[in-house]
Amino acid sequence: MLKIGVIGVGHLGEIHINCIKEIESFSLAGFYDIDKARSAQVSGELNLKSYDSFDELLNDVDVVDVVTPTISHFEYTSRALRKSKHVFIEKPLAHTLAEAKELVKLTKEAGVKVQVGHVERFNPAFIAVKPYCSNPMFIESHRLAQFNPRGTDVSVILDLMIHDIDIVLSVVNSNIKKVSVSGVAVVSETPDIANARIEFDNGCVANLTASRISLKNMRKTRFFQRDAYISVDFLDKETKIFRLKNVEEGTDNPFAMIIDLGDDKGKKIIYYDSPETIPINAIKTELEAFLDSIVKNTQPQISVVDGFKALEVAHKIIDKLNYSLTSI
Repeated sequence: MLKIGVIGVGHLGEIHINCIKEIESFSLAGFYDIDKARSAQVSGELNLKSYDSFDELLNDVDVVDVVTPTISHFEYTSRALRKSKHVFIEKPLAHTLAEAKELVKLTKEAGVKVQVGHVERFNPAFIAVKPYCSNPMFIESHRLAQFNPRGTDVSVILDLMIHDIDIVLSVVNSNIKKVSVSGVAVVSETPDIANARIEFDNGCVANLTASRISLKNMRKTRFFQRDAYISVDFLDKETKIFRLKNVEEGTDNPFAMIIDLGDDKGKKIIYYDSPETIPINAIKTELEAFLDSIVKNTQPQISVVDGFKALEVAHKIIDKLNYSLTSI
């Protein structure tokens, strides 16, 4: 049984607490939050210990779950690592690349497990289609959200697009060659809508759009590869796969979708599939996966290095976007 403590009990932190309570191999010691009024409220509602200081919690647990605003990720995570505590940390890994690089270093020195909360990797729709994403060459992603003041302390890149950056990096096995961006700050001080085009050395292109000022919510990604089109709806947990195969002699199905390529190139038949998505709580599942990596001493599914790579690409996009906006 591993004792775990949660740092930060905002909206997401409270969700983490409720998920941890359902995981038998975790023993929830309590939480720490700098907001004393909020701490008292949550402690009373959930009948859970509220620690007076982070150090007090740190000395009482084996594992720390950091669910605070991005700007404080480094402070809490670095202090936990220096005490050799395992750490689950919400995305993005840190506020700056320098902080993220230091966390990678501290993780190696501490010899503990660190997992970054890129929760879309545990989305049942993505889990269902990932085995089919063998070599995508074009990726189109739209992550649109209605405006919510919560989260505007960072740009839309770190708030929303970083989810899709991590998804893309998890399926494209190639170095990045070029990044092109455009975007604008509409209602906040940082960009609220942005588009990034990421070109890889192997020829793959990922076109990512993120907005937090849309009239409707959308979280869709489409993968195009040789003889296949794969669609993932992260919001509605729906999948679609269209695959092309050669029409073999004797195929006689009047309802089959067949494409005649002409010029003696033969025919292709279109197969449609919708892999089953198994309903799961993605946050609970990622926390269970983190626990499993500690118990079995295996690499976390989204390691601190994975978190650093996603943040590195996000900052490339932010830097280019800031340059383009200041050049106008």
